[in-house]
Amino acid sequence: MFSTPFVLSFSLLLSLPILFLLAPRFLPPTQHSVAISPSDELDDLALLDRAAASNKFSRLSTGRNPKLKIAFLFLTNSDLHFAPLWDRFFKSAPNPNLFNIYVHADPSINITRPGPGSVFHDRFIAAKRTYRASATLISATRRLLATAIIDDPANTFFAVLSQYCVPLHSFRYVYNSLITSRSFDLTSNAESDAELTRLGVRGRYKSFVEILSKSRNLWKRYTGRGRFAMMPEVPFEQFRVGSQFFVLTRRHALVVVKDRTLWRKFRTPCYREDECYPEEHYFPTLFLSMSDPNGCTHYTLTRVNWTGTTNGHPYTYGPAEISPELIYRLRESNYSESYLFARKFSPDCLRPLMNIAKKVIFRD
Repeated sequence: MFSTPFVLSFSLLLSLPILFLLAPRFLPPTQHSVAISPSDELDDLALLDRAAASNKFSRLSTGRNPKLKIAFLFLTNSDLHFAPLWDRFFKSAPNPNLFNIYVHADPSINITRPGPGSVFHDRFIAAKRTYRASATLISATRRLLATAIIDDPANTFFAVLSQYCVPLHSFRYVYNSLITSRSFDLTSNAESDAELTRLGVRGRYKSFVEILSKSRNLWKRYTGRGRFAMMPEVPFEQFRVGSQFFVLTRRHALVVVKDRTLWRKFRTPCYREDECYPEEHYFPTLFLSMSDPNGCTHYTLTRVNWTGTTNGHPYTYGPAEISPELIYRLRESNYSESYLFARKFSPDCLRPLMNIAKKVIFRD
């Protein structure tokens, strides 16, 4: 009744929808995000291996060393717009030996480096190019952590910040909140903390990492490399999202530089660039997988406003919005006594922020 060519054509037409549905399972997806070159990967592995071998806790674990330090890690692809404000922040420290600064600046950008009078002078580390929505941002953060671990065994906390971050308090307040306060974390369990305290410095301190299990488009982000690309190491039930700006203890910074298993999954380029932000998933997922469920607070100390976001970017405050009331409002937290940092601010906010620095920001 039907000719052979007609039957073949009709069969092919019917098979097209089936092929469309099954193709993602059998054909490799087209990758749009930037892949990390083998040479960059080898360079990073050498640095990470050196950091992993720098497991020097002896002086810190006794609790007798009064000069535990905070490492401030700045990740930037533009000028450090708020360097003058941060200069005031750091120069107000009661002791310059209480902190270290490290800056990872995208080498493809012509960035103006602060001069000898700035605390940022000569604090730039060996860096590689970074791209938005790619694993290069994870690599840059791991590079900062590794450098800080190797550089000074007294680095106890590691705060990851961007060029658009500003402090909400004085250095003294930030240091006391992280190092000495037992009441800063409002989510802590007194009985658990007592047990951790008996373990000494390594066990007592917690990392402040945002770890969220519910988020819009989480499934789309999970399948950004392909539906089964993250398996079996990262099932969807263990896939998390959170801020890429966090504060880690040295113990957890070492977890990052030692990781190879999850990194092999997250370094894979995505083919859904509009839904793929690896830096917002790698760290929360990594810390969820640790055998240290009480070691992270599950919230960040950097305040960000996601109201009215544009193209995945948070709300950006302008100079007309800078006021004491804004600073007080940004400090408010349901999880800790206060947020310590905030983002995102446009570069022209520097002057109004400097105008209220002494009487508002650095007055705790």
